[in-house]
Amino acid sequence: MTIVQIAVLAIVAVVIGRLPRGRGLALLTVSTFVVFWLQPVQPLVTLSFWLPVATLAITVLAWVLTSAPEARGWKQNWPAAVVLASVALLVDANRYFKLDQIFITSTPRFHLVLVALVGISAAFFVLARYLKNNRLLLVILFAVIILIFVFLKSPPLMETSLLYFSNVIGKDTSQPVASLSWLGFSYLAFRILHTIRDRQSGRLPSVTLGEYVNYAIFFPSFTAGPIDRIERFVKELRGPLSLDNEAWIDAGTRFFVGLFKKFVLAELLSVISLSDILVSQVKSSGWMWVFLYAYAFRIYFDFSGYTDIAIGVGRLTGIRLPENFATPYLKPNLTQFWNSWHMTLTQWFRSYFFNPVTRSIRSAKRPWPMWVIILVTQVSTMVLIGMWHGITWGFALWGLWHGCGLFIQNRWSNFVSNRMPAWTQTHNGQLALNIVGVFLTFNFVALGWVFFNLSTPEIAWQAMRKLFGLA
Repeated sequence: MTIVQIAVLAIVAVVIGRLPRGRGLALLTVSTFVVFWLQPVQPLVTLSFWLPVATLAITVLAWVLTSAPEARGWKQNWPAAVVLASVALLVDANRYFKLDQIFITSTPRFHLVLVALVGISAAFFVLARYLKNNRLLLVILFAVIILIFVFLKSPPLMETSLLYFSNVIGKDTSQPVASLSWLGFSYLAFRILHTIRDRQSGRLPSVTLGEYVNYAIFFPSFTAGPIDRIERFVKELRGPLSLDNEAWIDAGTRFFVGLFKKFVLAELLSVISLSDILVSQVKSSGWMWVFLYAYAFRIYFDFSGYTDIAIGVGRLTGIRLPENFATPYLKPNLTQFWNSWHMTLTQWFRSYFFNPVTRSIRSAKRPWPMWVIILVTQVSTMVLIGMWHGITWGFALWGLWHGCGLFIQNRWSNFVSNRMPAWTQTHNGQLALNIVGVFLTFNFVALGWVFFNLSTPEIAWQAMRKLFGLA
């Protein structure tokens, strides 16, 4: 998002935060519009309209399949349904308004959109009205979301598919086929998968259509998190709106601190941050470390800055979003680092992958050695977290780097506590371990960014060699 878009949304949040009633529908209206407004223009222009429609359709379908029967009544859900359809039709009407600053003007023909919305609504109404056993449909929806995610995160697969589709529709393919950008799908997918798994385990609370869609596409956190949990979000949404002077000051402080971190500090550091070009040009090992540290702090200020903005804007609407960062570069080991960096993503993987896999392995008839369980679960979890960013060798190696690091740190911690228990409890022992741990952890994390940021493993290896004076 641009700073102008962020400013506009902050002003809208202030207005919503002052509404005496109707906050839920106001949030739903704005969030639905934002899904269209922020969607990047696609190679096939009408996809800029249909992708947001698909976002809303998948979200509503997820609600239909996960909601309790008592939450599906038309009386309590028709206002949200009307808001969703009305915003989509109003955005589509921009082909007549020609407001290029708001949205594309090459939208699909109005009657096609109307027919599509009526068809989708009718299908969902039938499902909600007559659905008895939705277990199979939940599994299918889960699988479809994963497949879409893999498609969007795999550059070769996407490029091949877009080239094939362009040939089918007769589009000129002499120019390189641009990639597809589906705004917010990564975070939407994790929110929906969370509700599917909680529904399957019987832990999902009963929520209305408006509450569910608000949770899934809440505009402050839609594009870059944090990943909230529906029970916590709905509790905030249903609670009384309490924005006193202290709350306004806190929200404003988080917002402006976030702007400073993202648009000042991160932008300044981007000039000297590690990149493919710098790796090929720089000869000095010292300068390579400067560029690496610059990137390490740049990505922190950029990401945590956006999180501060999202939390601040969310607070202006009366919704407290969960924290996502807690001084991660000052942690003395990798475990604490990952409990402080992108915390909501780490907690998601811990709840829905790491813990279930660990329990499954430990309950096997022939249990594995504990060190093997730790190695397999930590490495596989971190590789998945890496590939969540993109299905490339670089992200996979970054995940492998952290998975192996967590395993080594776990074994080292056990060794120290078993061999030197008395010394580790002393003040000097704790101080020494903390200082050395912070230094080693930060540098280990910084080296990992080499795989994360550079475009190929070959360039990453070249950077590693230069960092240690081997090239």
